[in-house]
Amino acid sequence: MILKNNIMKNIKLLFTIIIMLPIMAISQEESVELFSIPLSKPSDSGKLIVEQLSGSIDVLAYEGNEVIVKASFGNKKEHYKDKKEKDGLKRIQNSSMKISAEEKDNTVRIINEQWSRATNLEIKVPSDFSLKLSTVNKGNISVNGVKGELEISNVNGEITVEGVRGSASADTVNGDIKVDFLSVTNGASMAFSSMNGDLEVTFPSSTKADLKLKSEMGDIFTDFEMTVGKQKPVVDTNTSGGSYKVKIEQWVNGSINGGGPEMLFKTFNGDIIIKSK
Repeated sequence: MILKNNIMKNIKLLFTIIIMLPIMAISQEESVELFSIPLSKPSDSGKLIVEQLSGSIDVLAYEGNEVIVKASFGNKKEHYKDKKEKDGLKRIQNSSMKISAEEKDNTVRIINEQWSRATNLEIKVPSDFSLKLSTVNKGNISVNGVKGELEISNVNGEITVEGVRGSASADTVNGDIKVDFLSVTNGASMAFSSMNGDLEVTFPSSTKADLKLKSEMGDIFTDFEMTVGKQKPVVDTNTSGGSYKVKIEQWVNGSINGGGPEMLFKTFNGDIIIKSK
């Protein structure tokens, strides 16, 4: 038994070292497969966690029982300054990459240690997967076909979610959010927010929800038969630090199909669009 455990530890260590080796000679546009990650329990649901600084994240459900990771370099939200050349010098493409993965009890964490440049990840997961995804600069986040809980955060980019089943929370600072549900988890609360961007979410026509909506500089649209409650300002008082502060926020409150779990929509500079299918 002791010998068997030592062998398994060595195999696990070897796998980790292999996937952390730098990958050389990858062009700016080319996408290459880095590795496939087997699951501890291939027939059960799982979770993917990706939190990176720079680059896009694209997740696609497929009929398989491993997590497959591909990557490429390049800023998908390129700014004119990113192509600036140094006078009299030629740019030499630096294509090294350091990305690793950890798997435990069907939770897969992708660790991107490429801090200085945008790395775009393309990841295939089994359809019964929950996701926790975040990126900050030079990329968008897209998800297609999974069923589970989605927690998605971006700062300077868009979030697009299509053909999913389950629940979601999504937020970005500069970018639109577009989500299309095939079905939703009964009783699950959700939240969608952006500072500068539209929120467009499509639910099945039978969805029951209580809606809390706010757009400072935009409009609110829906094709649901929504019952809108009497608008009352929310007053928040704070007496800490020896001072008295009052903050008033105006929200639109409504319900669809008789009401249900809370769905929050908030944007400062953008429209809120809630559609049925």
